Amino acid sequence: MTTAPTQEPPAPDPEARGLRLVVVLLSLTVVSGLIDAVSYLGFGRVFTANMTGNVVVLGFAAAGAPGFSVPHTATSLGCFLLGAVTGGRLAAHVGNGSRRRWTRLTLAAEAALVGLSAAVAFAWPHATGTIYALIAFTGYAMGLRNATVRKLGIADLTTTTVLTMTLTGLAADSRLGDATSHRSPRRTAAVIAMFAGACLGAWLVLHHSLGIPLLIAALTSGVLAVAASGRE
Repeated sequence: MTTAPTQEPPAPDPEARGLRLVVVLLSLTVVSGLIDAVSYLGFGRVFTANMTGNVVVLGFAAAGAPGFSVPHTATSLGCFLLGAVTGGRLAAHVGNGSRRRWTRLTLAAEAALVGLSAAVAFAWPHATGTIYALIAFTGYAMGLRNATVRKLGIADLTTTTVLTMTLTGLAADSRLGDATSHRSPRRTAAVIAMFAGACLGAWLVLHHSLGIPLLIAALTSGVLAVAASGRE
């Protein structure tokens, strides 16, 4: 009598270790709110995460509206685009492999760049080049992250910095619209996350300094870099 060979238990999937990408992206949406609060209130009415708003701001500045700066806004746009190019090249090299490794590499780079911004804000708060350095570092980090998030293609979370289409989907697919929404909790969570990050960032800028919200953003991205999984 022969004994049937016992089946080996399946090896654990390394991609499943850590936080789901939905949680990671919602947390990054909070970070985006922090970054834009710091940039708009602290850098002179310029966005470094929300490029839709930044193009509009550049139009205001180009028309001569008071309180807006063409050099600041152009620096932000340029650095964001450079970051997005880097994110695209990274996706071409590692995007077909482990999503977990790819996501963690991107978030580690973001944490380093935003952490460097925090260090500059603490060390040289009033230096002439500080604002340009902070715009460059945070803009580049947000471009790098946005390119990665876009390539990851998580439903309803294909960007962590702009909510126009998210809000459109919430309204158009609601019961008052065509009643087809199946992911409204995810969209609603994204809106709440951005609002919470913006509120916290604004309060910290108004009552403390630019460095503190940047440090919180860097630490959050760093924790996510360590904890992110490759599963949705």
